[in-house]
Amino acid sequence: MKKIAFIPVRGGSKSIPKKNIKSFCGKPLVYWTALAAQESSSIDEVIIATDSDEIKEVVEQFNFSKLKVYGRSEKNAQDQSSTESVILEYLEKNNEIKDTDQFILIQATSPFLSSLDLTNGINKLKESGKDSLLSCSQVKRFFWSGEGVPLNYDYNNRPRRQDFDGTYIENGAFYINSVGNIKKHKNRLSGNICVYEMPEYTMTEIDEPDDWFIAEHLMKKYSSDILQSIPLENKEGVKLFLSDVDGVLTDAGMYYSESGDELKKFNTHDGMAFQLLSEQGIKTGIVTSENTKIVERRAKKMKIDFLYQGKKHGGKLNSAKEICKELGISLQEVAYIGDDINCFELLSSVGLAACPSNATDKIKNIPNIIQLEKAGGEGAVREFVNKII
Repeated sequence: MKKIAFIPVRGGSKSIPKKNIKSFCGKPLVYWTALAAQESSSIDEVIIATDSDEIKEVVEQFNFSKLKVYGRSEKNAQDQSSTESVILEYLEKNNEIKDTDQFILIQATSPFLSSLDLTNGINKLKESGKDSLLSCSQVKRFFWSGEGVPLNYDYNNRPRRQDFDGTYIENGAFYINSVGNIKKHKNRLSGNICVYEMPEYTMTEIDEPDDWFIAEHLMKKYSSDILQSIPLENKEGVKLFLSDVDGVLTDAGMYYSESGDELKKFNTHDGMAFQLLSEQGIKTGIVTSENTKIVERRAKKMKIDFLYQGKKHGGKLNSAKEICKELGISLQEVAYIGDDINCFELLSSVGLAACPSNATDKIKNIPNIIQLEKAGGEGAVREFVNKII
């Protein structure tokens, strides 16, 4: 019996544009559920069904061995299209899938899902002898109808929270059923249904901008071990490290003395980062739009190998290409950290890209960019360097 994980993602999203590939905790949103399925020993194949060439390009860069992309039809990728419609479309077009195979529907808007949840859920359904399973969270809240009728407790005997069993609510993370049952009932669930419980915070689904903000904070709080264990792709091949200045090496503030002298605040931990890179044999450089003596002096003190100032927009990418030509390397062997639109081209071209937490949304949304915890001038460069070395 083959176990197939199926993650449907559309290109169109009105509430959060390009939601499924928007950077969430440093990776595209769909990365997290795909990773859970990839790392579950119980799952044989991971299918991401999308109508978007851009999404296809992003997910193929994950390089997950189990992952395949299915091009869903435009008909079943509309705002009004049901998830069941694309499931049935996929099953109808793949005759090699048997009715006895197990089908695990996963929703990309539930990034808290772990490989252990999937493995345990599959095992629980098998042990229960039931037909299908869904993931839920237990909510200890008191529910009422619009007519003023309590739905899950007696208000005359209000229980204490610790004594209250609460109510199970679908958290939308995953559903398991047999292929045969899905075809027959045209539904992700059927027959006798089993519940797999996940923590209460996992019921936060990402459908609106506020959900995104809340979910990222919850992810960092409850899944820090997963975030820290994610390896950086291409880090072993880094031969050149480049950095922007304002908003990266500095806090983006513009300081002036009474005599009109411009001042910048740098972080000493970032200075040590460049020393650590040099000790590893990695060349270093600064590429910035500004042109000041302050940056020149700072670069000299940090013993930077290359300094290019006054480079705006495309000039940064051209400067990086010049350095690469001199060193005999490619852009794929370059790591770069930037924070604003004048860094966009270079960040989109290098092998390893990162941005501080105070970067603009356009930069944060670059596919596969590493979104750091630290802000510019607060050690963001050191955080990035630590990940590399």
